[in-house]
Amino acid sequence: MIDVLNRITKQRLFRNWTEYQLSQKSGIPQSTISSWYRKNMLPSLASLEKICHAFDMTMAQFLTESAYLTEITPDQHELLNKWELLSSTQKRAFLDLINSITTQ
Repeated sequence: MIDVLNRITKQRLFRNWTEYQLSQKSGIPQSTISSWYRKNMLPSLASLEKICHAFDMTMAQFLTESAYLTEITPDQHELLNKWELLSSTQKRAFLDLINSITTQ
């Protein structure tokens, strides 16, 4: 079974977001997000959709137990299509760029 609150926390921390930042990006009051954790409550489906949108992922991606995505967003699809057009050198440069951005 998927621990929804733990998954939200992991996704938030992966992005270096505070609960406040998640609140701002999702449109859900911070007090509501905090209460999920205090009361060990699950967010409603509507709230979970807003959270997924803030994380730029589909509900299927968020809920999957697999390490692999079951569905990709249009932006991810575009990125993969463009990736295929790159040379090996360009792919390495792109990965280096992404790694430098995500490790800050």
